[in-house]
Amino acid sequence: MTDVPLILPARTAVLALHWQVNVIKPEGFFGGMLAEPVRASGVVDRAVRFHDDARAAGVPIVFTRFTVPEGEGALVRNTAFMSAVADAQESFRPDAPGTALIPEMAALGDRDEVSDNQRLSGLAATDLPDRLRAHSVDTLLITGVATNLTVEQTARSATDLGFTVHVVADCVAAADPAVHEVSLGNMDLTTAGRLSAAQALERLAPA
Repeated sequence: MTDVPLILPARTAVLALHWQVNVIKPEGFFGGMLAEPVRASGVVDRAVRFHDDARAAGVPIVFTRFTVPEGEGALVRNTAFMSAVADAQESFRPDAPGTALIPEMAALGDRDEVSDNQRLSGLAATDLPDRLRAHSVDTLLITGVATNLTVEQTARSATDLGFTVHVVADCVAAADPAVHEVSLGNMDLTTAGRLSAAQALERLAPA
């Protein structure tokens, strides 16, 4: 192995962001924008393999879902994006078909969990950061869609909260490949830097 910093499984979690029918599949709310670029990228198969390999290395997967419960929860209509989602909130109820994790990722590992919230960042307006710290997690490996939306927003906020963050670059995707690359470049500056799935797994020390 090359002389690179190790990632300790006992202090690490994978944040798997918005792997939901509404985001990934053609029938989902954002399907018209994201389903075909996601399919063409092959990111789902790569992320499934990475999640499985991370679990085998002793790292839990935390899936975040964007949901809108009755009463709107912590949703704030402070952007055009959030206003559009609020107007279509029936599609984002916690038990709505589009809110479900995609079938490829629906089977959870013993230590996996699902965390719902109403913000673009998977860590905002939720107790998830505190729950991660309660399990001594200080390092996050991020997968998900879209790179320039929930992935970048979560990566930046996690870094500001004191976590060491690596985006798993071949396990994220966006509607536009050029935007995807720009976003990854941004996160190279604002986080601990991107890693490929292979690089992340190589750095995971034995549990």
